[in-house]
Amino acid sequence: MSGYRNTVAVRAARALRAARTTPAPVTRTLIVLCCAVFVIGPAGGLNPAYGTGDALLAAQQTYFRRWGVIPADLFTGSARAALTPATALFVHGSWVHLLGNMLFLHVFGAMTEERMGRTRFTLFYAGCGYLALVGYAVAHAGSDQSLVGASGAISAVLGAFLYLFPRARVTSVLPFLFFLPLRLPAWVVLPFWAALQWLAAGRAAQGPGVAYLAHVVGFGLGFLFAWARFGGHGRRGRGSGGAAVGAGRTTRVKASPAPAPEGENQP
Repeated sequence: MSGYRNTVAVRAARALRAARTTPAPVTRTLIVLCCAVFVIGPAGGLNPAYGTGDALLAAQQTYFRRWGVIPADLFTGSARAALTPATALFVHGSWVHLLGNMLFLHVFGAMTEERMGRTRFTLFYAGCGYLALVGYAVAHAGSDQSLVGASGAISAVLGAFLYLFPRARVTSVLPFLFFLPLRLPAWVVLPFWAALQWLAAGRAAQGPGVAYLAHVVGFGLGFLFAWARFGGHGRRGRGSGGAAVGAGRTTRVKASPAPAPEGENQP
């Protein structure tokens, strides 16, 4: 067991060193950390230390409640509970949850980080992610369901991206158009996605599922931060050729704008 954990730790350390030498190192490091936490923890189902079957399910429940946000406990004055909106950003409930979030962070995080700078982007990601989860907890203060995932922070990245690169072309696959890939500007795709999250938040129950309200809060915070910090000088998109300026490349993501990024799980 110790050998398994040591191998995972060594691989994660190597990936972190490699991330520091690549463009957008903060984005790459966040992806590596989220993946490493998922693989080492019980949610991935790969660590034999947590057993199988009922034992694994029990370990997952305990894990989510320890590191996730429980709205009913968040405002009790407990220092441990106050830290959970930060720890929950690195915990995911399933492979789909993890991969959906990391895909969107990879696509939209790199250019946003390059525009903001490493330090500012790190603080922006952590601060908006924390507040997005707190915002959800305020609206569902009586809930005892655990809330995990980076979707609030990644939604903030989407909001900032919309302000900074409104004309960047995003390749989206739309289910209601028979999954036909379309290249549309960010100012079309991202507000459409945010509107869907808002509508879904109005219908969502407090039980297990997707915390759409955390997406809405995060998206709004990200957009407002970019507007306040960069003003009219922050926009770097261009119309000709549909390419996004800043990183010298076109931004593409092949995913439906409706469900992604994958929402916070409430196991």
